[in-house]
Amino acid sequence: MTKPKSKPIATLSFEKIFSELEENVNKLEAGDLSLDESLALFQRGMELAKQCGTMLDAAELRVKELSPRGDEMDDVELNEEEG
Repeated sequence: MTKPKSKPIATLSFEKIFSELEENVNKLEAGDLSLDESLALFQRGMELAKQCGTMLDAAELRVKELSPRGDEMDDVELNEEEG
C-alpha cells in the first residue's frame, strides 16, 4: 500500500492542521493500522500538535498586542472569558 505524501505542515492553515490531527487520532484509536503506519501517524500527529501550539501562541500574542491594555492582560483574564 503506497502512502500518499503529506503536505508540509508550514503550508497548512490552522484549521487544516487541526482537522488532520483529528483524523489521525481517529485512525489510531480505531486500531486497524500496522505498527509502522501507527508510528508514522503518531509522528505526524506530534508535528501537527507542535505547529498548532506554535500558531495558538502566536495568535495569543497578537490578541495581547491588539488589546487596549497590552501587556497587562494575563492568562487568568483570557481563561475567564472562555468560561
